[in-house]
Amino acid sequence: MMEKDRATIEHYNANAGAFAASTKDVAFASMQQRFLKHIPQHGRILDFGCGSGRDTKYFLVHGYSVDAIDGSEEMCRNASAYTGITVRHMYFEELNETGVYDGIWACASILHVHKEDLPDIFQKMCRALKENGTLYVSFKYGTFEGERNGRYFTDLNEDGLRKVIREIPELVIAETWVTGDARPGRENEKWLNALLVRR
Repeated sequence: MMEKDRATIEHYNANAGAFAASTKDVAFASMQQRFLKHIPQHGRILDFGCGSGRDTKYFLVHGYSVDAIDGSEEMCRNASAYTGITVRHMYFEELNETGVYDGIWACASILHVHKEDLPDIFQKMCRALKENGTLYVSFKYGTFEGERNGRYFTDLNEDGLRKVIREIPELVIAETWVTGDARPGRENEKWLNALLVRR
């Protein structure tokens, strides 16, 4: 783990139970299905920063093969118990697979990566995808970079996302869209969602 990420990881370790409780029952099927339309039946998915395990469980229930990782040891423990699979404790920069995933799901996860490190993380995700594999990412919408509520955030808009991946020609943005937060009471918080394809 990079030292500058320690505070964010420790925040999740300290608040894993509360975070899981606030997110695992959020209705998210429309987003999950939007992603799964691009994944072959029984395809292999990496839940990259799985948090509570909500999405991992959804993909498993729908017949997909899922690997799940998180950088917080406590989140891994909670998500393993919730999903019934072993969630690996791993940091984003440790991803080193090549051409093994039909899809990578990075929902509200890599938004904690410092902006200067994001191109490298996108490159690693691109490399881990099979040809024509699909990557889903989401970021809080905007241009803010810095600490918010004890965690580091990189917010992105459409232009910011294009700039982050401009040095990765194999990774093509298929679509972007903006949504409100799915958690009750936070609908006014805006999110950038994107599907990207490895060509």
